[in-house]
Amino acid sequence: MKKVHKRICIFVLPLLIFLLAMVMFYFRLGKDTDIKVSTMMNKPLPAFHLPLLSDTTRMMTNEELPKTPFLLNVWGSWCPTCKIEHPFLMQLHAQGVPIIGVNYKDELPDALGYLNQYQDPFIYSLQDLDGRYALDLGLTGAPETFVVDGNGVVYKHILGEVGEMNWASEIQPCLKAVGDETLDEDAKIRACG
Repeated sequence: MKKVHKRICIFVLPLLIFLLAMVMFYFRLGKDTDIKVSTMMNKPLPAFHLPLLSDTTRMMTNEELPKTPFLLNVWGSWCPTCKIEHPFLMQLHAQGVPIIGVNYKDELPDALGYLNQYQDPFIYSLQDLDGRYALDLGLTGAPETFVVDGNGVVYKHILGEVGEMNWASEIQPCLKAVGDETLDEDAKIRACG
């Protein structure tokens, strides 16, 4: 009788775990997926010493970051959502929004081919070939974008695609608040919520 019970457990237990996972996934369908990641919030960007994607002999550091608010966008040519997001980044670029790119775990020819094919919305892109800098940023996937002030402090971390909806409701108000020198630190943090 124990062998039969053991065989049933070996079959039924994984089935129950699978069914439980399916029920949990079902109840998450249609829910907001913008999980707030707080590892970088209100902290300076981690120090980096990374090659420039367009000239890998030139190393970039935090010192070369813009001294005005900007977006830091982590992307890869292998990333399907990055391709969906890219036209909107081109619109932001055309509007003068400063965007720094961090090319994540991408081979140089693939990354450069991507930018040649879809155009380059970035002031410059850093090459994070081994993904260490992305780990320092607390990256969970690509694309991810950070709103950074002119002092290199992160005010917002956006998981997934930047598009019309989250730009107008969350990102643009945060970027404006971070650049507003009349606002105190608490007001900037509230605006970037």
